[in-house]
Amino acid sequence: MININLIKKALGFKKDSVPKWYGVPHTGKAENHNIMTRNATENTSTAPTEMDSSVELYCKEMIKELLNGRTVRLGRYGTFRIAFRSVGVDNATDYNASSMIKDIRIVFRASKYFRTEVLNNIQFSVTGVTENDIKYASMSDYRRAKGISANPSDPNKPSEGEDGGGGLDENPLG
Repeated sequence: MININLIKKALGFKKDSVPKWYGVPHTGKAENHNIMTRNATENTSTAPTEMDSSVELYCKEMIKELLNGRTVRLGRYGTFRIAFRSVGVDNATDYNASSMIKDIRIVFRASKYFRTEVLNNIQFSVTGVTENDIKYASMSDYRRAKGISANPSDPNKPSEGEDGGGGLDENPLG
């Protein structure tokens, strides 16, 4: 479940536009590596320290390959490669790679399999609402503060799950 916050704002490039509600990801911090290896090796004969060592060794090799200009395939999940922008010159002899290559980055390109597995199983949950720099913990809290009923036929009756659910079940896509 991917948590999103709803934020009311005007698009940055259209200062005169009417503010609209946009969903923005609330990703939080990255999971602890030790927890990831422990979870990944659960119910297997691989010890978490073995997996940790394998990942470390693989990443060290990946660094070597990327520094040699190669694309690195991560199993059936995708590839890593180096990408950059470059300043152009009129004469090839005037080109200086160390000063004319800009914005160097590592790019991961997900495979069709990986992309399909993620995108076909993704779900979203509205976990907060921000309006005029006021942050509401849930859609239910926002509705209560604004006097909005979730059930248009009965303005005094809260919607299902609104009393104790905190609006976490709401899906803005469905």
